[in-house]
Amino acid sequence: MPIKVNLASSDPLSLAVDVLVIGVPEGASTGEGVLARLVEALGESVAHQVKRDDFTGKKDQSVDFTTRGALKPGRVLLLGLGSGKLTDVDVRLVAAKGARFANGVRAESVAVVVPPGVERAERSAAEGLVLGSYRFTRYFTGDRVPKFGLARGTVVVEGKAGKAARDAVALGQQVGEAICVARDLVNEPPNEMHPEALARVAAEVGKQHGLKVTVFDKAALNKRGMKLIMAVGQGSAREPRLVHMSYAPPGKPKGKLVFVGKGLTFDSGGLCIKPAPGMEEMKGDMGGAANVIALMAAVAAAKPSVEVHGIIGAAENMPDGAAYRPGDIFGSLDGKTVEIINTDAEGRLVLADCLAYARGLKPDLIVDNATLTGACVVALGPTVSGFFSNREDLADRLRGAAKAAGESMWQLPLVDELRDGLKSDWADIKHTADRWGGAITAALFLREFVGDVPWAHVDIAGPSMASKPYGIFSKGGTGHGVLTFLRLVEGFTG
Repeated sequence: MPIKVNLASSDPLSLAVDVLVIGVPEGASTGEGVLARLVEALGESVAHQVKRDDFTGKKDQSVDFTTRGALKPGRVLLLGLGSGKLTDVDVRLVAAKGARFANGVRAESVAVVVPPGVERAERSAAEGLVLGSYRFTRYFTGDRVPKFGLARGTVVVEGKAGKAARDAVALGQQVGEAICVARDLVNEPPNEMHPEALARVAAEVGKQHGLKVTVFDKAALNKRGMKLIMAVGQGSAREPRLVHMSYAPPGKPKGKLVFVGKGLTFDSGGLCIKPAPGMEEMKGDMGGAANVIALMAAVAAAKPSVEVHGIIGAAENMPDGAAYRPGDIFGSLDGKTVEIINTDAEGRLVLADCLAYARGLKPDLIVDNATLTGACVVALGPTVSGFFSNREDLADRLRGAAKAAGESMWQLPLVDELRDGLKSDWADIKHTADRWGGAITAALFLREFVGDVPWAHVDIAGPSMASKPYGIFSKGGTGHGVLTFLRLVEGFTG
């Protein structure tokens, strides 16, 4: 069960919790503020430990104390806030680190003190507590089943806790839980999370949150002419699916936004099979689709004044006798014919049909996200997503949303000179080009299917999964991108 987060306005040092988390600004002295109160309650050992650990409140510094019954909290964790102006990103990070620490010491309850004067602080603290407490333990049995787990989280504020703050904490919990849906989906094994199962989860999330959900099966995909999705999935015993989720606000919407996610529930590479080492991680090749499902749940909770659609292309790329081959040519929903060069570049094919479908909704913008290219990871590393856009105003919006959300994204160029590499002698277009600029040529291929609609492509291949926890992100599936997309939705004004 996820942690249950509530709001309190009492003295934090009087809270009966296992772990109390307090952010400390850089330069704080043990003779002032909360540090002075800790020294008074716990003795000079606090000052000695602060000095020994060289804790000065710099960002990423931490120190913790066991109160030995001298205070209601069992332990106190101090986290450095740094010297800059605090934002809700800092608050979310402190809460997530605090919850992760509490999990590590087998705590059942944790409280985080929210610094005053930070906009959206209560909501972000609740998000951070949920995200930091996340663990994926579904398949543990016997002694591997965790015997302890965080059950209660408290967001502590100064002054009276009014309805607005309580509502913000409730929304923060819902947003955090939505992101954990994305994490769960990525962490599920591929024998359980196949295309039909992914579509089923989307339908369940839709029912739970009052969203409209339509699922297109193999017959419906064939009828619509989505031949690229069908091509990718034809080598698998599991049939592909396309899922359309939609949220409509009360009253007249201020705009229509579409988010598209790549849902390769397992990618063997097809006939161009991948090397065995690391192939097990290809269960996470549906991170973009997982993000879209999570985003739609978060949108339903946030209730923005815009219409939002989520489109998911789900397939499994396998190498049997019916699998598609290099040299094959397929049509598409858009009408273009595509020559297949490498069956391990399957994600862009699925996205192409999804983007053409999204374009038909006549939206104000389309944003797709996908674990698309290793080239993007080579360029930007494992913690940064690359993004491309055919409109600079949309690129600016996305960049601003990522900064506000605290997620690392970097704009890469759509270099038109590389478009020649997609020219085919036998079809309208090839789906891959030379190895150089691989993330760019993948984006150029996708651009062929969006027409004149403002569009951004986000390559989340690096941060969609993590080899170890960092920041607000967990090991395994991270849900990286959901907070950015939600910010984009909430800030859209036409």
